[in-house]
Amino acid sequence: MAPPKSHRVWRELLLLCALLGTLWEARASQIRYSVPEETDKGFFVGNISKDLGLEPWELAKHGVRIISRGRTQLFALNSRSGSLVTAGRIDREELCAQSARCLVNINILIEDRGKLFGTEIEITDINDNNPKFQVKNLEVKINEIAAPGARYPLPEAVDLDVGVNSLQSYQLSPNHHFSLDVQTGDDGTINPELVLERALDREEEAAHHLVLTASDGGDPRRSSTVHIRVIVLDTNDNAPIFAQSIYRVKVPENLPPGTPLLTVSASDLDEGANGKVAYKFWKINEKRSQIFHLNENTGEISTAKSLDYEECSFYEMEIQAEDVGALLGRTKVLISVEDVNDNKPEVIITSLFSPVLENSLPGTVIAFLNVHDQDSGKNGQVVCYTSDNLPFKLEKSVENYYRLVTWEYLDREKVSIYNITVVASDMGTPPLSTETNILLLVADINDNPPTFPHASYSAYIPENNVRGASIFSLTAHDPDDQKNAQVTYSVTEDTNQGAPLSFYVSINSDTGVLYALQSFDYEQIQDLQLLVTATDSGDPPLSSNVSLSLYVLDQNDNVPEILYPIIPTHDSTGVELAPRSAEPGYLVTKVVAVDRDSGQNAWLSYYLLKASEPGLFAVGLHTGEVRTARGLLDRDALKQILLVAVQDHGQPPLSATITLTVAVADSIPDVLSDLGRIRTPAVPDDSDLTLYLVVAVAVVSCVFLAFVVVLLALRLRRWHSSRLLQAAGGGLAGMPTSHFVGIDRVQAFLQTYSQEVSLTSGSGKSHVIFPQPNYADTLISQESCEKSDSLLTSIKFHECKDEAACAQQAPPNTDWRFSQAQRPGTSGSQNGDETGTWPNNQFDTEMLQAMILASASEAADGSSTLGGGAGTMGLSARYGPQFTLQHVPDYRQNVYIPGSNATLTNAAGKRDGKAPASGNGNKKKSGKKEKK
Repeated sequence: MAPPKSHRVWRELLLLCALLGTLWEARASQIRYSVPEETDKGFFVGNISKDLGLEPWELAKHGVRIISRGRTQLFALNSRSGSLVTAGRIDREELCAQSARCLVNINILIEDRGKLFGTEIEITDINDNNPKFQVKNLEVKINEIAAPGARYPLPEAVDLDVGVNSLQSYQLSPNHHFSLDVQTGDDGTINPELVLERALDREEEAAHHLVLTASDGGDPRRSSTVHIRVIVLDTNDNAPIFAQSIYRVKVPENLPPGTPLLTVSASDLDEGANGKVAYKFWKINEKRSQIFHLNENTGEISTAKSLDYEECSFYEMEIQAEDVGALLGRTKVLISVEDVNDNKPEVIITSLFSPVLENSLPGTVIAFLNVHDQDSGKNGQVVCYTSDNLPFKLEKSVENYYRLVTWEYLDREKVSIYNITVVASDMGTPPLSTETNILLLVADINDNPPTFPHASYSAYIPENNVRGASIFSLTAHDPDDQKNAQVTYSVTEDTNQGAPLSFYVSINSDTGVLYALQSFDYEQIQDLQLLVTATDSGDPPLSSNVSLSLYVLDQNDNVPEILYPIIPTHDSTGVELAPRSAEPGYLVTKVVAVDRDSGQNAWLSYYLLKASEPGLFAVGLHTGEVRTARGLLDRDALKQILLVAVQDHGQPPLSATITLTVAVADSIPDVLSDLGRIRTPAVPDDSDLTLYLVVAVAVVSCVFLAFVVVLLALRLRRWHSSRLLQAAGGGLAGMPTSHFVGIDRVQAFLQTYSQEVSLTSGSGKSHVIFPQPNYADTLISQESCEKSDSLLTSIKFHECKDEAACAQQAPPNTDWRFSQAQRPGTSGSQNGDETGTWPNNQFDTEMLQAMILASASEAADGSSTLGGGAGTMGLSARYGPQFTLQHVPDYRQNVYIPGSNATLTNAAGKRDGKAPASGNGNKKKSGKKEKK
């Protein structure tokens, strides 16, 4: 039990010490000065800066100012000297009337420290007021039968000063009948009385003139006089007598004007006119005489104006009753005004610190409030409070001052403006209250970064866009205010395909609109990954990022590109063979095209726009395969022209066309023979020109044949050397023959028979398709071949005079035959006779052999640019994986020697005693190479 008692004792000691400290602090914070009244403006009162512990120049810095409630500012602060001075003339009598001490309380506020200092200033009195009588002339009636020693009260003089400066004495002018006697009342007032020293005789002197002088004790002395005229009356020996010497009454302050308060009554024992009494106020100041009304006949006292407890709570007056004989009777009336709770509390905002930062610490002073109720007692006791749901509370300061402080942290993003209602309520019955609204603004700090509504964004832009086009708009929200909410946008630097992102796009730093700086090409860039940063303008700035995926949408901006057949140069067209024995559905060739676009923009369809023989050929809608639609007839023209269109599915669709020339014949020599049988009538006018052209063609042909012979000799020599090397080391024995042949050479061979030129204006009547020399050998550069003009000549023939030239060449070796599956064309099903010969004459053999040797040389040197994988001759990409050179025989052993019906294969077979190898015996040929 001992420890709890000791704890209680210590707790009480601590509370007592805290109370004593509070009282000491309150007393220490009280500052006292004194100043005489009626001083000039700017009169020095006290050194306030010294008493506050500040330098004079620090008064403005700390926000030191005077606050006072409901009155004219009497004092001011001199910021230069740091002193308290008067703000104007001060009249002590106006402030404090005749109070013994006149104290004025003001409060000194130090704003930045949130402290109040009570200051008490005593206004000292000076002798600035003369004693004043209410009247300047007084008439006193005295009956002649009055006995000596009779006393007659005289009017009192009023001096507003106090102390020695107040009224001190009366003096009466010398007279034989009268003397002056001064009586001192209980409250210290002095009342003059006129004393009759000798009996009066009206017949001797009907009137006496006296002068009463009232003097104060100031320095210099001030005084005033009243003239008294004493009228001697005839005999009236009974004076009026009041029923009470003092009348007392208590009335509430809320009485309306005209309400009777009380009635005084005096009686006179005389009869007749001498017994009639008249009532009037005797001792009352001018202001109070206007508040009350006295009925002269009945003595009823009523209110002339409304009473106000706050102005005056007690009234004292004297009522005099006088009869016609000038006999007087007096009584006192004491009226006490009771307070009524008729005044609401007043709340004055003396200082308001708005706006306040949202990161202010709890306990920050928001405002100083002064609360006052003019009522008294419980009616004047005020309780002040605020709403419970706000982060503010009221703390009692000095006297009737309150401090409004925060009790938790503020958040401007939740509440930016507080409408604080302060309620002041008194303790009266019923209680009265006053509500005061304080509008408090919360100042923003940069405590929120900008935020995007979504974690990531996707934007789409069609390719081939206009430079500067708007792509996408990003918006970040910052809940802060003013510059803290001003968001700027930027794109984080990065690279795409070696170029910075700023090369492709830019963003408006103010609006967040993303613009394209380049025209995008879907075939080069499909998407961009961007990181957009939103930064506010606060200090320090805050930022946030969001990812933006920019996708380029494909547009139909690429025309289909035809890969096969390749469009020949010099306005020539390729030739495709269609044997006359072809059945319906026979695959003639295949148009291969690609589109660099994607999606449906790259979906291709093939159409036959125009054909020289409608209904003869058909084109696969999706495959591009050119097939015979019916069987070929003898009446069908040798040369068939097909116009094939390739169209994509874009909007709008784009297309490309290619012209195909189809030769209807079983072999190329058949084509030549059929062309030779074409006859056209001679034109006499063009005979000379035609002759010249025939001669030129013949010369060129001779030169070409000589070149071919030399080329073959060189190739045979190189071939012989390679055979020796293979026998020695087998360096090329394991290399497939498909490495030595390119599809471009085959196409060039096919183009040999596709050149048709009109030599003269009339040569259209007489056309001859002449073989074009092919310079595909590696001994001659490709550039030189490209510079050579086509040797296609239209010659008019009537009969063949040169028997050697017209003689039919010996049939070639049957090993040159290709099956339908081995012919150039598309992969898939092929129709036709596999026993067809291609090539099947000496000239074809020579040209194909030269082409194959050139391709083999380029493949061996590693300089081939034909493309395609090994063993495919570059054809698998166009025709499919089924077409490889494994189906093609090694034509280096089937070189035809001009002027002879034998081939190298035949000669070798005869020499070795072996039959010539067939076109399908690649493995047998490889065996022969190994044996040799």
